Amino acid sequence: MAYDYDVLIIGAGSAGLSAALTLGRCLRRVLVADGGPPRNEQSPGVHGFLTRDGIRPAELLRLGHEQLQPYETVTVQCLHIDKLSKEGRGFRAIGHGTGDDALTTVTARRVLLATGVSDILPPLPGFRELWGRGVLHCPYCHGWEVRGQPLAVYGQGRTVTGLALLVSRWSHDVVVVTNGPGHLTPNARRRLRRQKIGIREAPIARLIGTPGRELRCIQFEDGNELERAALFLHAPQHQRTPLAADLGARLTSKGAVWVDSGLQTSIPGVYAAGDTRPGTQQALLAAADGNRAAIVINESLTREECPR
Repeated sequence: MAYDYDVLIIGAGSAGLSAALTLGRCLRRVLVADGGPPRNEQSPGVHGFLTRDGIRPAELLRLGHEQLQPYETVTVQCLHIDKLSKEGRGFRAIGHGTGDDALTTVTARRVLLATGVSDILPPLPGFRELWGRGVLHCPYCHGWEVRGQPLAVYGQGRTVTGLALLVSRWSHDVVVVTNGPGHLTPNARRRLRRQKIGIREAPIARLIGTPGRELRCIQFEDGNELERAALFLHAPQHQRTPLAADLGARLTSKGAVWVDSGLQTSIPGVYAAGDTRPGTQQALLAAADGNRAAIVINESLTREECPR
């Protein structure tokens, strides 16, 4: 059967736009379904991205869209995909425009999932409001901007221990805040103490920020306050769309979309790149992932078109 597109890319962040660029250069017919703002929308800048260090997230995406314009076989559409199903040897997708309820149906030979994840923040006042500025997830992305200042690391158990030790590379004044019992082993406490990292296990009432959404202090339920310039945490995450699960794709124990060494999911013809799949999460790595996925997909289509 004839398909509308060679590849449907669902998601228009760093991974999706990078894949579209490479596939456009391969003369592939591509539809990029842009379902809305990226995960890092609230961040003041994208860091560690070679030649673009510190660029605003929206500006990075604007440049990505701009650089797709010469490739006539690539179409970007404001489209939220609601359903994905098998259609012959390819796939059928049904979605609606991000500004209306009009349904759109498209078919494609291959699908790349680049929808990313959403972070599940603690249900305490201040965490959501300061997210991306005073509350941060990645010291590699944001540690340099708060270097040498008083920092906090939120969480419990092994996760908070590892993150606190990592954050201590950027500051000699780090305090772990656990919001109640920290479930820290004696060895974890010893390691933290050796690096002069404090531990506060009192329940937290709220985070207090500045008008610019920077962190000013952590207020505990007992009324005490701890002045900090920023707070880091490893927040749990969930997929931004259930498309992979609905299609029957395998997920990891942490909810990421499982992929093989060629970035293909457990559903033949469906690929995943960027934060959607397991691995380190960073804009530059997502862009590289999208490029790699595009090459794998193009070579898969070429083998199909040029049988032995």
